[in-house]
Amino acid sequence: MRTLILLLVSLVPAYSATVGVDAAKTGAPISKYIYGQFIEHLGRCIYGGLWSEMLEDRKFYYPVTGEAPAWEMYTPDNRSYDGEGHSYELLVRSPWMILGPKQAVHVEASKLWVGEHTPEIALPGKGAPAGLMQERLALIGDREYIGRIVLAGSPEAGPVQVSLVWGGGATMRQTVTIANLTEQFEKYPLRFRAESSTDNGRIEIVAKGSGSFRIGTMSLMPADNIYGWRSDTVALLKELNSPVYRWPGGNFVSGYNWRDGIGDPDRRPPRKNPAWKGIEHNDVGIHEYMNLMREIHAEPYVAINTGLSDEKAAASEIEYLNGSMNTPLGKLRAENGHPEPFGVKWIAVGNEMYGDWQLGHVPLSEYVKKHNRVVEAMRAIDPSIQPIGVGAMGQWSEEMLKQCADSMTLISEHVYWQNKEGLAAHVFQVTAQIRKVAEAHRDYRRRLASLSGKDIRIAMDEWNFWYGPNDFGELGTRYFVQDGLGIAAGLHEFFRNSDIYFMANYAQTVNVIGAIKTTPTAAAMETTGLVLKLYRERFGVTPVEVTGAPAPLDISAAWTADHSALTVAVVNPTGEPQSLSLALQGAELTGEGMKWTIAGPDRWAHNDPGKRRVVDIRSEPYRNSAGDLQVPPLSVSIFSLAAK
Repeated sequence: MRTLILLLVSLVPAYSATVGVDAAKTGAPISKYIYGQFIEHLGRCIYGGLWSEMLEDRKFYYPVTGEAPAWEMYTPDNRSYDGEGHSYELLVRSPWMILGPKQAVHVEASKLWVGEHTPEIALPGKGAPAGLMQERLALIGDREYIGRIVLAGSPEAGPVQVSLVWGGGATMRQTVTIANLTEQFEKYPLRFRAESSTDNGRIEIVAKGSGSFRIGTMSLMPADNIYGWRSDTVALLKELNSPVYRWPGGNFVSGYNWRDGIGDPDRRPPRKNPAWKGIEHNDVGIHEYMNLMREIHAEPYVAINTGLSDEKAAASEIEYLNGSMNTPLGKLRAENGHPEPFGVKWIAVGNEMYGDWQLGHVPLSEYVKKHNRVVEAMRAIDPSIQPIGVGAMGQWSEEMLKQCADSMTLISEHVYWQNKEGLAAHVFQVTAQIRKVAEAHRDYRRRLASLSGKDIRIAMDEWNFWYGPNDFGELGTRYFVQDGLGIAAGLHEFFRNSDIYFMANYAQTVNVIGAIKTTPTAAAMETTGLVLKLYRERFGVTPVEVTGAPAPLDISAAWTADHSALTVAVVNPTGEPQSLSLALQGAELTGEGMKWTIAGPDRWAHNDPGKRRVVDIRSEPYRNSAGDLQVPPLSVSIFSLAAK
């Protein structure tokens, strides 16, 4: 039995229309990489979103001064959908508070562990306590937390007591006691179980002896983390089932030194984020990213710094990623815990180097030469890599394709959209721009001799809506039903241009304009994430011709890989139910099947972490021998209809 899959819901229609679907007229296969994702070291995408670390500034980037912790209320230039500016907190002063005399804490430059600030606590003696404390920790009752602390000090300073505190009572804490300090830094394991939930737990590091002790760094994570990644967020990544993730940027990569992210995580230097606000802790580097890719069964897509870096550094990174243990950097990778090459295929050669906001920006005439030098150096290390060049529709893309066609497999483009007042206008600005970029590249193929005999397709490796309240940190905008409809329509346009689009990376995955949003203790799938999940699971791979779609509905159709099912997707950006009849050629239906639906009560409906989903994917059996399809208002749905 064959199955026909459609996107709709059973409601009373406003009117009926006939849509032609010719299952015999097929286009180029839809690449699985259209469902790609993008994560960048920005805001709360990684730290505070994907990564499990609970402590702020665990490596003491900021000096501990005894002043109260400070967070800047930062309001970005872009305004929310309702015209109001929403702000978010950004750490600008140490979150560590001093317990005991303020003058007891200082930094001894000759005794640093990592970075520029290792606090040393001079104990007042006579059994008086002194140390550090950090508050604002979100704890869940009966949950275990694990970590480590790096300490050194006078033997007489100990023991050091590290306590997790979840309330004001004397018994509302658990303490790990560390005795026998030495003058050499050592790591000590930590394990706690919180007995009750709180949004304002704290960690205390205290000693009552004499002499002094130093805190190199500390880490605290939920015990159920997966290689350091949040288990709740990883579970949602597995639902998305994206085949590829671009990392580490974004603008971030143009100022990033990949060597900062390898080796002992506790010795990696904290830095000012080179492109965005806040601190780069360097807790997440190549190995952590690769662990995540392996866990969620996704391919890595690594961006290389062509901004402030050069071809020598790019070649070194490729050797570290893909070189054998017989190479110097392959040997270093093995020493860092991964003997086998990572085998990274997809390489982004820079990011948005056309923009004067980009670190290391140079004129186009110079950049094409740099691109070619970088790719030549990387291919000398690993000829199998698939380089993806920086594009920007217009002169930049055209010149890159003229001068660098032999040095790229794909060319990237980026598109973002703001809110539009009318719902249909909001949705279809997406399809118009995706179509415009495709048409431009078809024109390049017709005109440019450098493309003769080549098939350099587009990697739309950043695409999304970007507007609204920043409720989830820097660029942490939430998404609504109207945005889910727009992303669905955007996928349709990729399908209709499957001959020219090979990859698309939704930007970004978590919190930062993300498909998933988190709080410190919960994670939720946005409307846009639900759409990406639904299409990845249910839509076909070989597009077929659709005609007569009534405006403003958007309809796309495709066969599954084995031609056992025909999928038809419908986006209804109106407040009224619609009815469709298929004029189907090239297949016969039995009228049996299932349907899946995403719909909302209004265009602003959305989901929040830790709360019941307002918008979700719903399923029910479908039976209609006539093949009529009922489309609910404000909806994307999928029907599975058996074919003869």
